[in-house]
Amino acid sequence: MRKRLLATAVATAAVGALVSPTAVAQAAPAEPSPVSVLDHGSTSGTAVVSGQNEPGTRLEIDGVHTKDAHTLPVDYQVQETGYWCGPAATRIALSARVTPPSQADLAVQLGTTEAGTDHISQVTGVLNANLGTGWYETKEMPNDPPTQGQKDLLWNDIVLDIDNNYPLVTNIVAPPGNQPPGYPPDQTIYHYFTVIGYDDANRTVLIADPASFGGNQIYWLSFDQLASLIPPKGYAA
Repeated sequence: MRKRLLATAVATAAVGALVSPTAVAQAAPAEPSPVSVLDHGSTSGTAVVSGQNEPGTRLEIDGVHTKDAHTLPVDYQVQETGYWCGPAATRIALSARVTPPSQADLAVQLGTTEAGTDHISQVTGVLNANLGTGWYETKEMPNDPPTQGQKDLLWNDIVLDIDNNYPLVTNIVAPPGNQPPGYPPDQTIYHYFTVIGYDDANRTVLIADPASFGGNQIYWLSFDQLASLIPPKGYAA
């Protein structure tokens, strides 16, 4: 079990012209350009990356560490199917520490079906199995709204995990009227996304969202809104 001594918390390739086998053999795979996460600030609702919405779109996200903000470098991908948010969010989290398996491989490990990934505990187990560690634990947030104690634990977990290079995976429920940017406003969305950073001064968190609703992929969200989205589900931290 992990020791908590510190806290009391493809890109679907664009179809181009046909090339010869020789050209294919010589061409190096294109690497995404690093994306800086603080160019436009870190207030709630600030989009770091938006507008690229193809399944499998890949982005390299830079990590930063300032007096107030700490974000982790990750290999982001848009989820490749409508029900692979769990595998995609898990892959993003793993990419901060190791070369992650594909979304398809993680879907098998997670037991993901067309109905999605049943429970956050499946994510916890797969994260630990791929990392060979017991760091991740499942945290339930059954109260809606969450208690102050649950919110305090969530913030402490975010700071502790990010400071130790472990992104969090959260299972959220986003109803009309309480949704991250770009979500379908007339639907309740059951979803997994990854927390890859925080800003203590603004009390915001950096979200890597594999759904890319409306092209919103990497964005800052208020901590209070994140805490309101998790109940009655939970998170892996």
